[in-house]
Amino acid sequence: MPTTTALAGYGIGLRGCHYRDFLAHRPAVDWIEVHSENFFGNGGWDLHVLDRLRPDYALSLHGVGLGIGSASAEHFDAHLARIARLVERFEPALVSEHLSWASIPGRHFNDLLPMPLTLEALDLVSERVERAQARLGRQILLENVSSHLRFVADILPETEFLARLCQRTGCGLLLDVNNLYVNQCNHAEDAFEAIATLQTAPAEIHLAGHLVTEDSVVDHHGDHVAEPVWRLYQEAIRRFGEVPTLIEWDTDIPALEVLVAEAAQARDTAARALAGRARRHG
Repeated sequence: MPTTTALAGYGIGLRGCHYRDFLAHRPAVDWIEVHSENFFGNGGWDLHVLDRLRPDYALSLHGVGLGIGSASAEHFDAHLARIARLVERFEPALVSEHLSWASIPGRHFNDLLPMPLTLEALDLVSERVERAQARLGRQILLENVSSHLRFVADILPETEFLARLCQRTGCGLLLDVNNLYVNQCNHAEDAFEAIATLQTAPAEIHLAGHLVTEDSVVDHHGDHVAEPVWRLYQEAIRRFGEVPTLIEWDTDIPALEVLVAEAAQARDTAARALAGRARRHG
């Protein structure tokens, strides 16, 4: 099974409101990530823009609708076939999905619903990952998700679940640092401990903003990366070294320059963490 191809540096998510800016100016970011489902059509503006930009940027395809952990496989193969068509057309550096479920017989939910962290769920997701990687002919990454609940039946921390999944299937890890922080707030889980004990080095990192409410913290991707998340990111870089890093922003999307500046801040933050890592190991 081929592993991920080379991707390096600091990227941003390509969103429709920034298409014309990208076409006109080719902003100074190292790579771009798109949501796969936005490009499932047989033609149109989205595919035209990505065709134009692909020669100038490394690309990551990030799926939000496969529901790889769904007990029902009714939706799975048809959705995977659409992803395979995109992979063949654009030859992305990375392909990723979420550790979540989304389907029951006759219905598909437009959400990233959290998995029970059990051995039975691990068996199910492992089988789906192997099917996906066989269909695509390449490694995929799985991302940890934020949640508002944990299941009584859980027996594994999410990071251990993901590490076992990577070991069993050869898939890679997409570490969403903001989601670690959100789950720390919602479930009293120690995000620093999760990073310290994670047995699989991430192939990609996501950074995003969140919303603090009276009841919980919501991973809404609609604000600047918060200071506690930057601190967790530094810890991840000190632990694993430099990792390709993406700025996600999906609601209340600001001007493109704001996202580019966030990516530059990620680069500077990682550089400081790497300098500290070098001193510690020097």
